[in-house]
Amino acid sequence: MLKIGDFSKMSKVTIKALRYYEKEGLLIPKYVDKFNGYRYYESNQLLEISRIIYLKQIGLTIDEIKQIIIKNKPLNELLKIKKKELENTIFEYNKLSKINYLLEKNIMKEEIFEKVVPAYYVYYKEGVLKNCSEVSKFILNSATECMKLNPNIKCVKPDYCYINYLDGEYKENNIKVRYVQAVIKESRPFKENESIKFMTINETKCICV
Repeated sequence: MLKIGDFSKMSKVTIKALRYYEKEGLLIPKYVDKFNGYRYYESNQLLEISRIIYLKQIGLTIDEIKQIIIKNKPLNELLKIKKKELENTIFEYNKLSKINYLLEKNIMKEEIFEKVVPAYYVYYKEGVLKNCSEVSKFILNSATECMKLNPNIKCVKPDYCYINYLDGEYKENNIKVRYVQAVIKESRPFKENESIKFMTINETKCICV
């Protein structure tokens, strides 16, 4: 089971928002410690929170989402209503395209799925970003620094890399991150410094959106 802080980090939803969804009955923790009030979630609830966030992104209100999740109202009924509201608003085109996609597919499970990522040998660098706009710059700087240390290093093909968010919950500013890039292990030994490090990551099951 996941503590609320870990669940917040993995879902990229603030603890405050998770408590709000709990209050509204949309996402109830699987266990609450009666002595300290700590809340715990199961990993499969990442699918549930992803569904809530997706429905919010296409413009459904909390009350409308509650009708779907709690009262089991057919999703298509609300999507058709929302579609009519958005059709004459050019600025809402992105939401409208997502609604059309869901109506055509008539399912949502393809939007959220599990994936098993194999084990990899990787280099990584940790740092603090002022905001998410600095992600690309941080990635490029990490790659440049690693290449200077290890000119012959080779990345795996197809390329595999990702960002870990290391704070206790989702943040928009002063974000602690770790950039990870998978490399070919056979080209070792590699040089490290104070910021560029190497490690093996185990096979991991991921929730993908």
